[in-house]
Amino acid sequence: MSAGSKVWFVTGSSSGFGLAIVELALQKGDNVVATLRKPEVLSELASKYPETLLLVRLDVTSPSEVTAAFSAGREKFGRIDFVVNNAGFGVVSEVEGTTERTARDVFEVNFWGASHVSREAVRFFREENQPMGGRLLQVSSLSGINSSPGCVYYCASKFALEALSEGLAAEVHPSWNIKVTILEPGPFRTKCPTVNAITDPIHPAYTDPALPTMQWRNLFGNSDPVFNGDPDKFAEAVYNVAYLEDPPLRLPVHKASLAVLRARGQQLLDVADKWESWSEDVLMKD
Repeated sequence: MSAGSKVWFVTGSSSGFGLAIVELALQKGDNVVATLRKPEVLSELASKYPETLLLVRLDVTSPSEVTAAFSAGREKFGRIDFVVNNAGFGVVSEVEGTTERTARDVFEVNFWGASHVSREAVRFFREENQPMGGRLLQVSSLSGINSSPGCVYYCASKFALEALSEGLAAEVHPSWNIKVTILEPGPFRTKCPTVNAITDPIHPAYTDPALPTMQWRNLFGNSDPVFNGDPDKFAEAVYNVAYLEDPPLRLPVHKASLAVLRARGQQLLDVADKWESWSEDVLMKD
């Protein structure tokens, strides 16, 4: 491993954001532990970077596999500097129409899987790295800022990831040199809207074409005009923020994410102002 090069640990590396981040880090001369359920799909990339790329099979819903993957990274490269919590998938369905299996599966991967990786990353940064420290980069979404009809369980999983990440960032001791950044990409052209998404059947009560859930479903039939972000450019943003000495807790990446973030902030301020009087006389009397 060359002096000065960093070591990345990326989940969900088979396509989309994960693959783009892996490829960019390798091109920059860094080392990468690329984790995915089917490592063979990146065999060609591995042959191109035999010394700096380690492929590890990983199902993030298995805590033991997460621990083993980090151990493999330590054995190969000695340390891990940046962890990108990227594994996940989308869901298209009405709340009433989402099957119990779909709802639980999306949380198992998008939240619990990310939680397993987060916990091991913090432990690894603190107890395995010498000197201690590292960067945990959580791939959330604009759907983690504002919930949208037609993909509510996906949004809920990202809301949960945001809460976990925000609280975790506040828990770690400053001396550990661990930084957490919540990445909030907008509509980028990855496989998430198509291949990496589960679409449950339309609930019979929601077939009206004017309903927002039907409009969302129709959007997925022709997603390219809306999902216009370039995954390679998102990877550049991730790479750059990882190297910042003082990275932000949140990083929206896409004009749509910025718009949603600003609108959400204003909405919360408006609610606080409008309903302020309801909190004026709620304290216990001495």
